[in-house]
Amino acid sequence: MPHLPLASLRPSLWCLRASRGLRRLCPLSTQSQPHHGSPISRRNREAKQKRLREKQAALEAGIAWESKTPAESSKAWSPKEVVLYEVPTEPGTKKDVSGPLPPAYSPQYVEAAWYLWWEREGFFKPEYQALLPQSTGETFSMCIPPPNVTGSLHIGHALTVAIQDALVRWHRMRGDRVLWVPGCDHAGIATQTVVEKQLWREQGVRRHELSREDFLRAVWQWKEAKGGEICEQLRALGASLAWDRECFTMDMGFSLAVTEAFVRLHKAGLLYRSRQLVNWSCALRSAISDIEVESRALPGRTELQLPGCPIPVSFGLLFSVAFRVDGEPDVEVVVGTTRPETLPGDVAVAVHPDDSRYTHLHGRQLRHPLTGQLLPVITDPAVQPQMGTGAVKVTPAHSPADAEMGTRHGLCPQSAIAEDGTMTPLCGDWLQGLHRFVAREKIVSALRERGLFRGLQSHPMVLPVCSRSGDVVEYLLKSQWFVRCREMGDQAAKAVESGALEFNPTFHQKNWQHWFAHIGDWCISRQLWWGHQIPAYQVVEAKGDRQDCWVVGRTEAEARELAAALTGRPGAELTLERDPDVLDTWFSSALFPFAALGWPQETPDLARFYPLSLMETGSDLLLFWVGRMVMLGTQLTGQLPFRKVLLHSMVRDGQGRKMSKSLGNVLDPRDIIKGVELQVLQEKLRDGNLDPAELAIAAATQKKDFPHGIPECGTDALRFTLCSHGALGGDLHLSVSEVLSCRHFCNKIWNALRFILNVLGEEFTPEPAEELCPASPMDAWILSRLARTAQECERSFLTRELSLATHALHHFWLHNLCDVYLEAVKPQLLRSPRPQEPPQVLFSCADIGLRLLAPFMPFLAEELWQRLPPRPGGPLVPSICVAPYPSARSLEHWHQPELEQRFSRIQEAVQALRALRATYQLTKARPRVLLQSSEPLEQDVFQAFLEPLGTLAHCGAVSLLPRGTVTPSGWAQASLSDTAEVYMELQGLVEPETHLPRLAARRQKLQKQLDSLKGRSPADGVAETQRQQRLSALQLELSKLDQAASHLQQLMAKSPSSGNSEP
Repeated sequence: MPHLPLASLRPSLWCLRASRGLRRLCPLSTQSQPHHGSPISRRNREAKQKRLREKQAALEAGIAWESKTPAESSKAWSPKEVVLYEVPTEPGTKKDVSGPLPPAYSPQYVEAAWYLWWEREGFFKPEYQALLPQSTGETFSMCIPPPNVTGSLHIGHALTVAIQDALVRWHRMRGDRVLWVPGCDHAGIATQTVVEKQLWREQGVRRHELSREDFLRAVWQWKEAKGGEICEQLRALGASLAWDRECFTMDMGFSLAVTEAFVRLHKAGLLYRSRQLVNWSCALRSAISDIEVESRALPGRTELQLPGCPIPVSFGLLFSVAFRVDGEPDVEVVVGTTRPETLPGDVAVAVHPDDSRYTHLHGRQLRHPLTGQLLPVITDPAVQPQMGTGAVKVTPAHSPADAEMGTRHGLCPQSAIAEDGTMTPLCGDWLQGLHRFVAREKIVSALRERGLFRGLQSHPMVLPVCSRSGDVVEYLLKSQWFVRCREMGDQAAKAVESGALEFNPTFHQKNWQHWFAHIGDWCISRQLWWGHQIPAYQVVEAKGDRQDCWVVGRTEAEARELAAALTGRPGAELTLERDPDVLDTWFSSALFPFAALGWPQETPDLARFYPLSLMETGSDLLLFWVGRMVMLGTQLTGQLPFRKVLLHSMVRDGQGRKMSKSLGNVLDPRDIIKGVELQVLQEKLRDGNLDPAELAIAAATQKKDFPHGIPECGTDALRFTLCSHGALGGDLHLSVSEVLSCRHFCNKIWNALRFILNVLGEEFTPEPAEELCPASPMDAWILSRLARTAQECERSFLTRELSLATHALHHFWLHNLCDVYLEAVKPQLLRSPRPQEPPQVLFSCADIGLRLLAPFMPFLAEELWQRLPPRPGGPLVPSICVAPYPSARSLEHWHQPELEQRFSRIQEAVQALRALRATYQLTKARPRVLLQSSEPLEQDVFQAFLEPLGTLAHCGAVSLLPRGTVTPSGWAQASLSDTAEVYMELQGLVEPETHLPRLAARRQKLQKQLDSLKGRSPADGVAETQRQQRLSALQLELSKLDQAASHLQQLMAKSPSSGNSEP
C-alpha cells in the first residue's frame, strides 16, 4: 500500500474558512480588514462536519478536486480580523513579548517593531557577527542587484530578495561574517524621462529650456523625495542588508570609481571613440543598449501608433520595388524591402554570387528608383537567394548587416534618417524634415507614379522597439565611445571553461559561451544629462574648429596636460570641451561589486569582502549585467568579481503570462503583504503612464484576476512561497492563492506554538539538546524527523536549492509535528501526573524548528522564538537571526532512519482506518480495532505504537489479533499488505438500513463522474496523466463502496445476536 502523509487524511489546511472573531486583548487591538470577498455564511456544526467528511473521503480515495481559477479561489476567501501590536514601543527598541499570543496569526501584529530593532542592534553588520559565539571566521559577501531608483520593487525583485536574504540569514546564523550590500541604480534614461514628464506636467517646462545644472538639480530633488520607496519595500520584505554600506550609483565615491574605470580602460586601449551604427531611439534622441531593444515578432500586417508620429503606421509588410538596369530600360531587378523610407540611403543592390538568375548582371549598374543615380550590383555570399527575389538593397547607414556588407565592398554609407526621426537633406527637398513614416507614404506614392512599384504583401518580421519609449528603434551612424569586448570576453569565456567561474544551474554556460564567442564592441555613450558625464575632452581650435582630437582624464587639468603633450602646444592655450554625453547605466552597474566596496581606494571592506562570495540574480541579467561585471571586474581589479553565480527564473503570473504593466499583473509586494482592495489597484494603474488602450486592458485583467482585491498574506508567507519554487528550473508561475495558502501554514505554526507554550507553562526548564533522550517510540520518531529536517535544510543551503529546505520544513511542521506528534501526545498530556518527556520533546521541536525556519520566515520565527524559555548553559543570543543554525551533525544522535521506516507502516494503518471510518460515516463513534500480521517483526512494530495508532485514527482500543486466530465477524476489514490486515468494529455503530441508501447515492454520484471522464477524448501530456489517475481513483473508490455495501447486506442478513461475535 503506498505511503501517504497523514495530512492527506485530514481536512485540508489550505481551505479558506470564515474568520472567527477575536476577543480584545490588552495590548492587542482588532480591526476589520478591507472587504476582499463576500463573507461565507456561518453554517451549523453538523453541516460543517458533513462537508469535511465528504472532502476527507475524497482525499482518502485519492480523488483530485477540480482546480479553480484564481478568481474562483479568491471568492472563497473571507477577510480575517487584523490584530495590531499596540504596546507603546520606541522605534528601534525591542518588542514587548510578555503578553499572551493572539488567538490567531495576524501578519501585522507579528511583523511590527522587529525590523527596526534588528537594524538598530546592528545584527546585519559584519562587525557584530564577528563577535558571535558560533563565529566560523569565514566571510560571506553579496550585493543586491541595484534596482532602478525610479520605480518600485515588483514580484521579480521580491524573489531576488527572498532568495538572497534566506542565504544571508543562514550564513549569519551559521557564524560567518556576512556583508550584504544594498544599493540603487541611477537609471539614466528612466529617471530623466520621469523628471522631464514631471517638469512638463507641473511647470510646463521642457528640459532644453533649463540649463543642465538646473535640470540635474531637479533630478536630485526628485530622487530625495521619491527614492526612498525602494528602501521601504526592502525593509518590509525583511531584507537584512548592511544599511550603513548603502550605495547609490551617482554618489560621489561611486562617480569617482566610474571615472577611474573609464580612464584605465582608455589607457589600456580597451575604450575608443568611433563613428558606428548604434541602436537609436528617436523619441529619446539617444543611443540605447541592447537590453532596451524589445524584439517584437509580427505575424504579418500590424498597425501601430508610435510616439511623435501623426498617423498610424503599418508594419509586417513587404514592398516590392523595381530597379532598372542602366542602359536596358526594359530590364529590371525587383527588390523586396520592409523599410521603403530608407530607399534614399541605398548605395547598392546585392545578389548571391551563385544565383544564376543574376549572373548576367554581375558588375552592371542599376538606376535608383527615386534619384536615378547609378548603383552597383554587388555579389555577396551573405545574401540568401531563396528569400524573396534573391536581390536585396544595401543601406549601410541604417542596417547592421548592410553595414558589414558595405565595409566588405568599400561602400560609402548615406544617412537618410536624422536623430530626431525625420528625413535628412540627402533625401531632397520633397522629403527633408518629414517624419520618416510619413515620408514612407510619399515614397510609395512616388514609386507608383513612376511605375516602379511592384506590389505589397503581408510579411512576418521582427520589429525592434525601444522598451523605454515604445518607438521603433533606428540604426544610425553616430560618433560614440565604445568598449572593445573581444579580449575581455575571451577571458570571461575561459573563466567558465576552467571552472574558475561556476554557474548554477549549469545549463546557462552554453548561452554564456555563445554570447562571448560572438560579442561585438559595446557602445557606452548616451545622449542624456542625468548620469556620469563622460570624462573625455575634445580639443577645439582658436577659430572654433573642432578637430577629431580627444583626450581622457580624471579631471580637466589632467586632460589639459595630456592635450598639451599630444598637440605640442601649451595647455593654457588650448580650449577643451567636455563630451556632453553620459555613460550607459550598464557601465556603472558593471562596477557595482567592487565600487560599492570603495574601489579604487584600498578600503577594509574591499580587502575583506572582495571578490564577492556569490552573485545571485535573475537569469535574464546573465549577459547584460553578469557578463559585463565579469569583464570589467577582471580587467580593473585583476580577479573575478565573484566565483559563483546563482541564477533564478523569471516570475510569471499564475496563468503563465509575463509580468507587464500593460497587462495589469505587475504587483507591488506590499500589496500581497498587507492586502489591497481592487479599487486601490485600479487607482495605481490610472496613476501610471499607460495609454488609454493599455489602461483598459490592464484594468480588465486586474478585475478578472482580483475581483475582490488581494487578501493580506504577510511577508513571511510571501518569502516562503517564493523560495519554495524550484528557482533553478523553468519560469516561476506565482499566484496570490499560493501565498494565501502559505499564510494558513503560518497560522498552523502559530497554533502549534500556542499549544506548546501552554504545555510548557511558566516553570518549565529545558534540558540541553544533547542530553535529551526520547522515552517513547513517538518521541524518538519526531526527534528523528527533526534531525532529518535539519539535515535536508543544511544540504539545501549548501547546494543553494532552497525549495528542498522549504519542502522539508513544510513537511515537518505540518505533516510530522502538527498532524501526527501533537495529536498523538495529547492523551499523555492530559494524564496526571503528566509525563516529563513530551514537554521536553515539544520544546526541542519548537526551538530547533523555528531556528530552521528563520531564514525564510524571519518575523514569525522571531515572534515565537522570543517567547520560548532559554536553555540553561546555552549561548545567550538576543535574537533568532543571530542564534546558531541547527547543524545536521549536532542532531545526528536523534536520527533513526529505521524507526521512521517502521512508523510508515503505522501511517498506512491509520490511513486505512480513516478510510473505513469515512466509508461507514463513523463521525463520533470510536470503534475498537484489531490488527493482525503474519510477520513477527511487523507485529512488534504495531505493538510499539498501539496507543498513538488509535489516537491518530480516531478509534477506541487497538489490540493485536494473534496469528492463526479466526477473523472476527461483523467487523469491517482492510488489507494493509500481503501480510497485514486491519479490522474495525461495526456492530452497534452502524445501521445498515440507514447507511445502505447513502452508499448507493454516493456510488451513483461517483459513477456519473467516472462515465463523464471515460467519455472525454484522450488529452496529451500531463492532462491525460491526470485523467488516468482520476479514473483509477474513482474506480478504487467505487470498489470500496461495493465492498462496504456487500458487508452491510451481510450484517442485515444476520440476526442481531450473531452479529455481535468477537474473536
